[in-house]
Amino acid sequence: MSALWKQYQEQHQERFLNEMLDLLRIPSVSAKSEHKEDMIRCAEAVKKSLLAAGCDRADVMPTEGYPVVYGEKIIDPKAPTVLVYGHYDVQPAEPLELWHSGPFDPVIKDGKVYARGSADDKGQFYMHVKALEILCQTQTLRTNIKFLIEGEEEVGSPNLGPFVVRHKELLHADVILISDSAMLSMDTPSLDTGVRGLSYIEVEVTGPNRDLHSGIYGGAVANPITILSKMIASCHDENNHITIPGFYDDVVTASSEERALINKAPYSEKEYSDDLGVGALWGEKGFSTYERTGIRPTLEVNGIWGGYTGEGAKTVLPSKAFAKISARLVPNQSSEKITQKLLDYFTQIAPASVQVKASLHHGGEPYMTPIDSKGYQAAARAVESTFGKAPIPVRGGGSIPICSILEKELGIKIVFMGFGLDSDNLHSPNEKYNIENYFKGIETIPYFHHYFAELS
Repeated sequence: MSALWKQYQEQHQERFLNEMLDLLRIPSVSAKSEHKEDMIRCAEAVKKSLLAAGCDRADVMPTEGYPVVYGEKIIDPKAPTVLVYGHYDVQPAEPLELWHSGPFDPVIKDGKVYARGSADDKGQFYMHVKALEILCQTQTLRTNIKFLIEGEEEVGSPNLGPFVVRHKELLHADVILISDSAMLSMDTPSLDTGVRGLSYIEVEVTGPNRDLHSGIYGGAVANPITILSKMIASCHDENNHITIPGFYDDVVTASSEERALINKAPYSEKEYSDDLGVGALWGEKGFSTYERTGIRPTLEVNGIWGGYTGEGAKTVLPSKAFAKISARLVPNQSSEKITQKLLDYFTQIAPASVQVKASLHHGGEPYMTPIDSKGYQAAARAVESTFGKAPIPVRGGGSIPICSILEKELGIKIVFMGFGLDSDNLHSPNEKYNIENYFKGIETIPYFHHYFAELS
């Protein structure tokens, strides 16, 4: 069986890569309305690929926003069913000047594919499409497979929840399988046992009713950028602990056993720092790097602007300043509660010299999957079959907003089986995906279906 899979993959390896590259050439940026037609084109391309891989049915299904692509291969209604979730939308590519090549013109260099969406998530969900093809063509498929590929994950999945509610019967399955995360390394494979939640707000600070001459008015009128900077700086204390009242109230503290397991992963602070080009790491005192990026909540400024930012100098005291701020949340924290705490904090600490308006962008809940579930065990056995060693269970630092909704509405657990790396420049210029990881994912996924059928 495994020999058949490997032989088929090797015979079609070049095509598998070229198909993924074609998908990456479509600029499916959900956050920008100018890419509306590209989004539709990408959805149609995904539908076509599902049918070509062996799905008996594939549809581009409407939502209030961008469409969902649904596909299915049903071999036996009594067989266990795996629902594969992914997303075809990608982050905006800006700042474009920092890319070494065009973000939607895939370039292969040093065994890596450089393009927006290569690791997040086109390259990763497409592994499942090719795994289906292998299983169908070798006549070794033992599970039913359904695909739910959405187009709004990068903007918070605002319309997927209602879609899932409307189509519960269609999406009925025994487990949800997601490849939209990373592993520690190819030498140290890992499986995420959960992802953090998200609260994302925007803060607008207004001072004078117009931009002012900084010489004439400077020293007499509060500068909104200065005030906003002070407000943001107040969010952390000297131990990099978040100071917003009640922020940690609902945080579930990880057990000493889980912390010990997390810290078994190979780690070099120097290599980590060197890769990022920083002289020292920064984070909450009392926790290791892996703990800070997995089991602890965080607060980050994602963007800040105001005043004159063009070429040359302009001595202006600006009327407004803005910031986009996000919090990553851990189990038992509620995105709704944390968002309200953030909004309240920024409006309450504002001095009388300015006005503050804080508003919600989007949010999502944290999610954990039990390691004793059939799905996780099948994934662990699959990884061990192709990597030759058992994966380390870790918590992912990113967020997949729809996870808690999928479990709530469909009543089934999620398994994370990502093949990316933390160094893949997700959401940054020069996003990349190792070709080796792409093919390793295609090699491993058929084992998941085999073991899940065996355990079910």
